[in-house]
Amino acid sequence: MLKKLLALSVGICILVGFAWAEDYPLWKVYNDYFVNAKYVDLTHAFTPHIPVWPGFGHATFAPTRAGKDLGDYAKKGEVFTYKKHGFVATAYNLPTDQYGTQLDPPAHWDPYYPTIDELPPTYCIRPLVVIDISKKVAKNPGYHCGIEDIKAWEKKHGKIPEGAVVMVRSDWSKKWPNVSVDAPFPGITLDALKFLHEKRHILFHGHEPLDTDTTPNLEGEYWLMHNGYCQAEGVTNLWMVPEAGALIAIGYAKPKGGTGGYARYIAICPPDWKYGVSIKEAFGAPLPKSDKPLHWDDKVGMRVR
Repeated sequence: MLKKLLALSVGICILVGFAWAEDYPLWKVYNDYFVNAKYVDLTHAFTPHIPVWPGFGHATFAPTRAGKDLGDYAKKGEVFTYKKHGFVATAYNLPTDQYGTQLDPPAHWDPYYPTIDELPPTYCIRPLVVIDISKKVAKNPGYHCGIEDIKAWEKKHGKIPEGAVVMVRSDWSKKWPNVSVDAPFPGITLDALKFLHEKRHILFHGHEPLDTDTTPNLEGEYWLMHNGYCQAEGVTNLWMVPEAGALIAIGYAKPKGGTGGYARYIAICPPDWKYGVSIKEAFGAPLPKSDKPLHWDDKVGMRVR
C-alpha cells in the first residue's frame, strides 16, 4: 500500500509540474535557469564621500526628523529612533542625480528626449557584453575603447546581439573610492559609440569612470544624448563577469522629469560561473540578522554597523 501511495504521489507531482510548465512558461524559465544562475552586483553603494564632479558637490545624509507634532509619539523636529519610535529613517540631500552608479537618459543634455521616468519598461533585462580593455589601460590610463576592441571581441565571441548592453571593462573602479575624476581616465571613442549604436543597434553602453571620454567637449556623451541614447556610468565589478553569455538586470529610481538615474545593475551569469551568488545560496527571505546593530555615526555622516 505504501509503495502504491508513493507512486501515486510521484505521478501527481509530475502531472502538476507538467501543467505548471504548460500554463506558466516564464515560471519554468525562472525555475530552470534563474534560480541556479550566479548574480554579481555591478553597483557602487553611494555615500556622502564618493567621487563626484566638483561642479555638483557631495550628498549629505541625516537622521529623519518628525515633520510635525505627533502628540506624545513625537514632537516636530525630533529624530526618530528605534528605542522610542520603533523605527528609523534617513534624509538624503542629493545635490545632483549624476551621483555614483548612474543611468543617464538623453534629457540630461537634450530637452527634447526622454527623462528617466519616460524610459520604457523594456530596459529591465538585456544580454550583457563586456569588452575588456583593462590591459591596455594598465599601460595607458587614458586609453579609450575603439572599434578595434569591439571587433576583437566579436572575433572571439561572435556578433554583438541587437539590444544588448555593452559594458567597457577598464578596472578603473577597483580603486574606488580612491579615484580621481580628472583626466587621464579610460573612456570610449566617438567612432566606437557610433559603431555600437548604428551598426550593432545596442540598447546602451556603460563604463566605470564618471564620464564618457576625455575630449574637451565630451564629444561622445554629446553625441549620445543628442541622438536619443542612454549610457551607464560609475559601473563596478566588471572583472567578475564573463565577456559573453550573461544577462544584465537594470533598475533605477524614477523621479518625474529626472535627468539622471541612481541605478543598480546586476549581472546574471551562468550557474557554473566562478563569481557571484545564486538564489539558492541567498534566497533573500528572511534576510540574515547581523551581530552588529546599525547606528548613526556623526564622524562619517551616515549609518554604519
